[in-house]
Amino acid sequence: MTTTTPCAPATASAYRPLRARKQRRPWWKTAVVLLIGLIINLPLLSAVLTSFKSDADISRSPLTVGLHFTLDHYRNVLTGTTYDFPKYFMNSVLISLGAVVIILVLAVPGTYAIIRLGFGEKHLLRAVSSLRLMPAIFFAIPFFLLYNSLGLYDTVGSLMLVNAFLNLPLAILVLAGALRELPIEIEEAAFVDGAGTYRTLFSIVLPLLAPALVAVSVLVFLFSWSDYLFAVILSSSNATPVTVGAGNFITSTGILWGDISAATVLSVLPPLCFALFAQRYLVSGLSVGAVKG
Repeated sequence: MTTTTPCAPATASAYRPLRARKQRRPWWKTAVVLLIGLIINLPLLSAVLTSFKSDADISRSPLTVGLHFTLDHYRNVLTGTTYDFPKYFMNSVLISLGAVVIILVLAVPGTYAIIRLGFGEKHLLRAVSSLRLMPAIFFAIPFFLLYNSLGLYDTVGSLMLVNAFLNLPLAILVLAGALRELPIEIEEAAFVDGAGTYRTLFSIVLPLLAPALVAVSVLVFLFSWSDYLFAVILSSSNATPVTVGAGNFITSTGILWGDISAATVLSVLPPLCFALFAQRYLVSGLSVGAVKG
């Protein structure tokens, strides 16, 4: 009578070298990564330090840590004593969130029609990809002339539309990759049970596309928040976002380094918190469709 030995211990022991290698990671690799991260974020760290310095410390030693920390610059920015920064900040929030909503409303049914219903087949998707590769400056003058003729210049809604137009190709490409990975048998089963196209899309497909939808929302929010070209061309005062409004702290008498640094730090917080909150969904949403097989 022959006896068989269980394979569990052998399997567990096979992974021990891998775990040991992970535990014996050289310290210098971690140090190099930390150094690279510090160098990349050095401008942001410098802005944070400058925002807490007094004007005297900034003029005396701009590259060193301030001796007297103060909140005067944040007080000036938030109260709008110099410029209406809270209005710029709210404009950026409205523009970015509005662009996200517009894109989700257009990209979800559009991508489903292209991938599942065969609308336009592959030619429309290629056209969308080509549109994404075109430089944004190509559309600046046409949008400026169009908005002037329609009376939409310097409005928050106009910047929502232009950011939605610029980021719509990216949203369609991300959702197309995610939609291709979904098993079509689930949708076919819903059709057999009597569900129509719209009910299948909103009840079956959308919940499965949640990571990709979050990834699209984060990317569109970040790109819309950081837009400067169309913000400076299509706005003057009413719809000015933070990317353009922060430059107003450069006056004819000098540059308000403390105020502009505080404005920069405050303008970075919303996209940073948004990206950190949705980081898990962002990674999983962008990785869908990257591996075939």
